[in-house]
Amino acid sequence: MQNLKIAIIGAGPAGCTLARLLHLGGIQATVFEGEASANVRSQGGTLDLHTTSGLAAVKEAGLWDIFLSHARYDGQYMAIVDKALYYYVVRGADPESNIAFGERPEIDRVKLREILLDSLPEGTVKWGHRLQKVEGSTLTFTNGTTASFDLVVGADGAFSKVRLSIAPELMPEYTRVAMHDISIPDAEKTAPETYKIVNRGSIFASADGQRFTLQQMGDGSISMGFSFVREDPDWMKADKCGYDSENLVEVKKALAKELEHWGPQFHQALDAAQGRTTTRSLWRLPIGQKWQHKSGVTLIGDAAHLMTPHAGEGVNQALEDAMLLARVILKAQSTEELDERIRGFESDMIARVKPIQELAWNRCQGLMFTEGVPKSLVDREMRRRKQQMAEGKTAEELKAMEEAIAKAQAEADAMNRT
Repeated sequence: MQNLKIAIIGAGPAGCTLARLLHLGGIQATVFEGEASANVRSQGGTLDLHTTSGLAAVKEAGLWDIFLSHARYDGQYMAIVDKALYYYVVRGADPESNIAFGERPEIDRVKLREILLDSLPEGTVKWGHRLQKVEGSTLTFTNGTTASFDLVVGADGAFSKVRLSIAPELMPEYTRVAMHDISIPDAEKTAPETYKIVNRGSIFASADGQRFTLQQMGDGSISMGFSFVREDPDWMKADKCGYDSENLVEVKKALAKELEHWGPQFHQALDAAQGRTTTRSLWRLPIGQKWQHKSGVTLIGDAAHLMTPHAGEGVNQALEDAMLLARVILKAQSTEELDERIRGFESDMIARVKPIQELAWNRCQGLMFTEGVPKSLVDREMRRRKQQMAEGKTAEELKAMEEAIAKAQAEADAMNRT
């Protein structure tokens, strides 16, 4: 069905991956993106792609070699610490750690999007086309243009207009988690102590309903995220938070007060921040929520199963959605068959992602709303991982995994002695 007219709403990782896979299969989809260009806003921090989901989609899209040229295997280093920089788990960037934690090379979100966009034929993405509404097979954009398609795929994120057209009852829920994102440019020179601690990987610190993350970026900067609990999703307005949340000087002053009881290493990192700051409120969709299938329209990624970032699965599942949907579309021989295949795809996707949504939400609650973190969460996660590993493994494989987990904890002990 190479003459099939397909519209993909949203030029994020999911939408671009789907467009790329369809292009390889001989179908030229059109991607509509509301933003004026790829560089209008910050694209976030770094991603670790997983073997059976994100990496599998990259390989199927024929982008493995270029991905490898930008991926950082040394970026797999990860440490879980508390507010005093006491280490609980240290995952090294080595083969032994991969046994327990999986091989998860890091890549900057902006670089992944760039790779995907560059892989599409010129003119595939229509920038400055913000979707206003979907009526049947007709799309209306805020710039006044309209267009009709055989299939509309909503890859338009948390507040998807496509989802609103087919499931208006399915609305995101505010998680009560607020975030500030800031950055340290050229960290090796501007913040050498912080650079050393991050070790070209990631540090995840949590305590008392607060979370501080530091992640090495490919351009030499360190991306920092500070999470805290706020009851109002509009917490970032000056009349509610008491400061200008877009002014870095005021943000640093406010965060320094929030971090009053945190170790000096975190204050050093905060002091080194430069450039612009962004704010976020974290939302999620109800776990395992289904919608009434509508012919000619479907959803993928956050539009279908928005979750918090605490499982590191949002982009991975979005890329897997794109890969599986592309297979469904390319196999169909008629519009009737396509509709039935998409119906099955939606059902399978919801079932596949449900336990991952549960994991993300449990981790979010464990990190932000539970006493004794990070130790309480680490203990629970280690029990879960050991149980997971035991399923379908030989005694030799199980022993290797247990040794890898023990090594991660031993490395944490070693860090605490230095």
